[in-house]
Amino acid sequence: MHVRTEFPYGTTHEDVRIPMPDGTLLYARVWRPVSDRPVPALLEYLPYRLSDRTAPRDHQRHPWYAGHGYASVRVDVRGHGNSEGVPGDECGTAGPADGVAVIDWLAGQEWCSGRVGMFGISWGGSEALRIAALAPEPLRAVVTVCSTDDRYDNGAHYMGGSVVAAGLPARAAAMLAFASRPPDPAHVGDGWRDMWLRRLEGIEPPVHTWLAHQTRDGYWQHGSIREDYSSITAHVLAVGGWHDPYRDTVLRLVEHLDPAKVRGLIGPWSHQYPDRGLPPGPSIGFLQETLRWWDQHLKDRDTGVMSEPLLRSWISASHRPATVYETLPGRWVGDAGRPSENVTPVTYALRGGVRTVASPQQTGVDAGRFRPSGDDADLPPDQRDEDAKSVSFEFPVEEAPVEILGRPRVRLRIRMDVPRGQAIARLCDVAPDGASTLVTRGVLNLSARHGRDRCDGWPAGAAEDVAFELNGIGHAFPPGHRIRLAVSSSYWPWIWPQPGSAGFALDADGSFLELPVRRPSDGPPIGFEEAEQSEPLGVVHPVTLDEPRPGRLVVRDVARGEWRLETVPRDGGTDVHPDGLEYTEGAVETYTIQEDDPLSARTRSDWTIRLHRPDTAWDVRIATRSEVSTDGADFITSDEVVCKDGSEIVFHRTWEKRIPRTAG
Repeated sequence: MHVRTEFPYGTTHEDVRIPMPDGTLLYARVWRPVSDRPVPALLEYLPYRLSDRTAPRDHQRHPWYAGHGYASVRVDVRGHGNSEGVPGDECGTAGPADGVAVIDWLAGQEWCSGRVGMFGISWGGSEALRIAALAPEPLRAVVTVCSTDDRYDNGAHYMGGSVVAAGLPARAAAMLAFASRPPDPAHVGDGWRDMWLRRLEGIEPPVHTWLAHQTRDGYWQHGSIREDYSSITAHVLAVGGWHDPYRDTVLRLVEHLDPAKVRGLIGPWSHQYPDRGLPPGPSIGFLQETLRWWDQHLKDRDTGVMSEPLLRSWISASHRPATVYETLPGRWVGDAGRPSENVTPVTYALRGGVRTVASPQQTGVDAGRFRPSGDDADLPPDQRDEDAKSVSFEFPVEEAPVEILGRPRVRLRIRMDVPRGQAIARLCDVAPDGASTLVTRGVLNLSARHGRDRCDGWPAGAAEDVAFELNGIGHAFPPGHRIRLAVSSSYWPWIWPQPGSAGFALDADGSFLELPVRRPSDGPPIGFEEAEQSEPLGVVHPVTLDEPRPGRLVVRDVARGEWRLETVPRDGGTDVHPDGLEYTEGAVETYTIQEDDPLSARTRSDWTIRLHRPDTAWDVRIATRSEVSTDGADFITSDEVVCKDGSEIVFHRTWEKRIPRTAG
């Protein structure tokens, strides 16, 4: 990665407050080129605190855009960071409405040409799509990275109609901790504590809302642009990674948006911007790539971006199973059509008569992290142990490679004697020595077999054909390897088990695997510049003598038959910022289950955050605890927040809630 220190434009930056229609002021940082002429504005809009938590990442890209002739703006959403107001629900209307107001404000500034682009990753990328769906006139272009068009079935909440145990509770816990952080007196003045207390009085654990909507109802529909893709009129560059759980959004946006206004890019990456150099690579010159997008649509320069293939994607070559890869083998390909003219569905019959699928509840401990972000324990290890807990079907790859691009699909003929259950399908690449590398997977809550918007119990003893897609992937199976489809009835802690589920009978002779097989045609060569960024902010991460916690730790209690998985969602420790602020953050997520009892499933997330300015003695600490379990009839949630200013506890609240388990 190349650090850029000289740009076509000199730059300057300032912090401003942007007024909302109701008088609330949102905190923003604006980097601008030194220019006598108005320039387009680029907006990144997030709840993750521009003055500390995201400051290092922001500094990699916003000054870079300013140096190339754009006003690049980072805004904290209402109720977060140094913005006024109280935090809102992520599917609510306040966030997009405020976003439109910010865009209109930017377009009206004397230094702005009146044209605005918007970019973001994860929450920021998803919110950019929601704001684009409101079609504010100044918004001409969007770059959305690792985002979702479907907050119900392709977010961190539900998958195939089932609760994502490693997603929904953990994300709810993180957002509760984040919403509890105070404004910084260095930026808002002496009124910081009153702002903080108003914020704290208004918080509610997000888990209450998310578990109250267990099917794709109006709540999720309102928060997802998949309900009306035609509402987006801006030009959209959709970017994802094959190791990001939200990559299917790229495939759907390319399929449903006007091909004259969309392009898709999927690399080998995890949940990160593709220029950051985090594994798996290779990284690309992503800032340069987005600059071509902005110049085309905000400055009317023909940069050739609309002559690129509709979808550029990375086809991974076969590789050994590992929890981290610095760089994956493979190649870039381009496809012009939707669906691609190079892809043909190929059906593989399973065969083998009736098989009993009854997986132990700990099946899934080797699933890897739900949302990989470049850590050494992110990705799934060898799948042989998981495969042994599943029912598997194999197809040899003979003379020519089998290259797939898109979403594999399974159709399973199932008989079940209980009303609830789940089917999980994993696609693996098996080497001649037996090593099994996970390629992709999919899930179906069997009560959602007729649609994610409904819950239909399974008739006792009945047999039905069910079909579902696996997550999209680009992968090449080489000759001499085997394609393995592994079917299980549990997948903890990715998927919350169903009460009373004892597995199901699978009639293999009536079941099929369908692969999106791509004709091995590369087309014109696809390449990218070397990754580059602006100079680092200068944040220091002091080394301590503490032993680092393992990223993923599995503990088996043999006597009790209990399995415990501990994960660390973010590298903890303290960041010391150039202005003297010390920002410390740590979290541990724990998932426990007994191998023969689906009702024993339990999640717990513990967060600690400290903001400290030694020169002013400002010292604030936040500690949160969030737990979820179930007794079959209800989800049982417990949350606690403790906030201190120095040694004084200024806020302490606990929430205990039972939420009827209706579907997920």
